[in-house]
Amino acid sequence: MDTELRDRFTGLWNTYFEGADLPVTFGIGSDPGEIQKAAAPKGWRCLVCDLTRIRKGTPLAFDERSVSCAGGKFYLGFTAERAPEFRYFLSYGKPGVVEGERYKQSPEIVEAMSGHTMSIPAAGRCYIFKRWDQLDPDDIPEVVIFFARPEVLSGLFTLANFDQTDPNGGVICPFGAGCGSIIYYPWLEQQKENPRAVLGLFDPSARPCVPLDILTMAIPMKKFVKMVGYMEESFLITPSWEKVKRKIARSTEMYSR
Repeated sequence: MDTELRDRFTGLWNTYFEGADLPVTFGIGSDPGEIQKAAAPKGWRCLVCDLTRIRKGTPLAFDERSVSCAGGKFYLGFTAERAPEFRYFLSYGKPGVVEGERYKQSPEIVEAMSGHTMSIPAAGRCYIFKRWDQLDPDDIPEVVIFFARPEVLSGLFTLANFDQTDPNGGVICPFGAGCGSIIYYPWLEQQKENPRAVLGLFDPSARPCVPLDILTMAIPMKKFVKMVGYMEESFLITPSWEKVKRKIARSTEMYSR
């Protein structure tokens, strides 16, 4: 990790998004070193819930044993197979077998959607999550994840589109699980020459794990580096953004009570 970039962004963030939370990052490696490994859950648990500790400053490593959710195992690449009844689970269920989440109208739609997925090659490896300010020179972050309210998201969204001619070229919002929007899709984008940021955490199953009004913007590292480079020539230096900054400050004060 380029520590100059780390420190430069931290300074810019505190200038233009004062009071807003710093992002968290993840990289995929074979050895977490001294990073604490997330314990194996005793029952079903959403990975998004565990990220609260990371946002508060506790780095964590996740391997296959740290994830109990079948969707989480799939989106993190610990398995490439879906459960046999997944198409019913995501749609209207199957009496006596599985209760449906009803996120899709029919099993056929689920099957067709599943044909567009690919797997992250993470079997036998682990995910290392850290908050941005805790990154070390040896870290190799692949995605930067912001947990933010609308005013902050408006700045990130606009900055992600700063160098784009295509209105849809800077940010995507794909359907998927909460962990899919912050890990799976942004990691896939990171493999591209011109990656896009991913707006997410619309999954109702993951919503109980985050504070009120919070969504995510997960930005592939390739794109994030460019965005940092644009900050001081962008709308962030205009009077228009000064008004938004005041709203960010009010929001921070309101939710910190």
